[in-house]
Order: sequence, then C-alpha cells, then structure tokens
Amino acid sequence: MLKLFRKVRKQLIAEKKVSNYLLYALGEIILVVVGILIALAIDNANEINIKKHKEQIYLKGLKEEFETSKTKLEQLIAFNKQSYEDSKKIIAFMVDPDKNPSEQELSNLLYNAFAFDISFNPNNSLLEEMINSGSLKDISNPRLRILLTNWISNMDDISKQETMLDNERQQTIDMFRGEENSIKTIYDLTGVSGELGIPLNSEKTSNIKLLESKEFENNMLMFILTSIKTETVHYDPLMQSLDEIIMVIDKEIKE
Repeated sequence: MLKLFRKVRKQLIAEKKVSNYLLYALGEIILVVVGILIALAIDNANEINIKKHKEQIYLKGLKEEFETSKTKLEQLIAFNKQSYEDSKKIIAFMVDPDKNPSEQELSNLLYNAFAFDISFNPNNSLLEEMINSGSLKDISNPRLRILLTNWISNMDDISKQETMLDNERQQTIDMFRGEENSIKTIYDLTGVSGELGIPLNSEKTSNIKLLESKEFENNMLMFILTSIKTETVHYDPLMQSLDEIIMVIDKEIKE
C-alpha cells in the first residue's frame, strides 16, 4: 500500500499536478492517522483483556480466601456459643444451690467454657497483598472494593473485642491459680491428664465450693455478657458481611 502511494506521489510531482498532489498528501495523512488509531485500539483492547484476566484471577483467589474465612467464623461462633451456654449452666447451679452438679459435670462445664481461646483468624493474605501493592483498583465493581476495604477495618474492631473477651476469660481462670481450687481435678475428669501423659490424682480436690463464691459468679457473669456481645454485635454482622462479599464475587466471576 505504501509503495503504491509513493509511486502515485512521484507521478503527480512529475506531472506537476499540485491540486491532485495535495489531495494525495491529505489521503496519506488520513491513512497514517487511521493506522495509528487502529494500533491504539488494538493495544487498548489487549490491555483491557489483560486487566480483565488479572481481575478474574484475583476474584477467584478472594473467593477461596473468604469461603475459608467463613468456615473458620462458623466454627468460632459455635465454640463461643458452647462456651457461654455452658457458663450459663454453671450460673444456674449457683442460683439454685439445691441442684449442685456432680464433680464430673462441673468439670466438663468448666472445661467447655474456658479451655479454648476465642479468636478469629481469617485468610487475608491475598487481600492484604492487593491492598499493599495497590492492586485493589483492579477490582472493577465499586461496591466490592468498598466491602473489601471495610473488611480490613472490621478486623481491627473484632480484635479489640476478642481482647476484651480474653481478659474476662483470664479473670475467671485466675481463680484456679490459688490453693482453694484445682485445675488438676478438671484435667483428670475431662481426660486432659491422660492426653498430656500426667498421672491421675488418687484424691481429687473438689471445685464445687466455687459455686458459693460471689467473685466467681461476678467473673462468670461478665464473661457471659462479653461472649454474647461478641457474637451478636461483632460475629453476626461479620458473617453477613462475609456472605455479601462472597455473593458479589460470585456475580463478578466469569466462568
């Protein structure tokens, strides 16, 4: 095509046809401009396709992370609920002293209430990498970008609440560090001693007298309140946020 234009140009110059030459020159300029625009369009199309492909990779990775985090949160909510429900059973025995539990039953309740830390550890590695590298802008859905940004800030609030809960838990556990109560009895009767390879005591110190302690009751009540608030004010809304994030991601993923 260019060779043809050059040949025509030489012929027009040789024939001194100025007006025709100007038309030719204009046509050549238009051809060059059109070629540039086509090249830019191709480059833009390629860039858009690369960006979309990158976004799909991010979306699929985020979906996997958030589905794993949802499973963890479901398990944590179940642990927390068992913890405060068994704590409420202990309080019920304290309210009605005529219905004292057996040492075995009390040990089981105390173990279920206080043996496990309540701490949410979501899978955020990809999301944090995206935020740190500025790749969050590659997510085209504005609502999803807002949800992902809010998710990180929610983690700070959750961590603070869990610290409060752990403090209340430790206040109650500390009552077993003195001479009057026995962690060993709980270990023996719940099978923990066997798991740890610790010999059983032939005579066990009873923890039933804890049910008469006003300090223990106060600690338990604060623990129960904080546990329930952790679930209703923090974990339940967090689960709703998780569900919305996963739903939006599913809509954005192109199979």
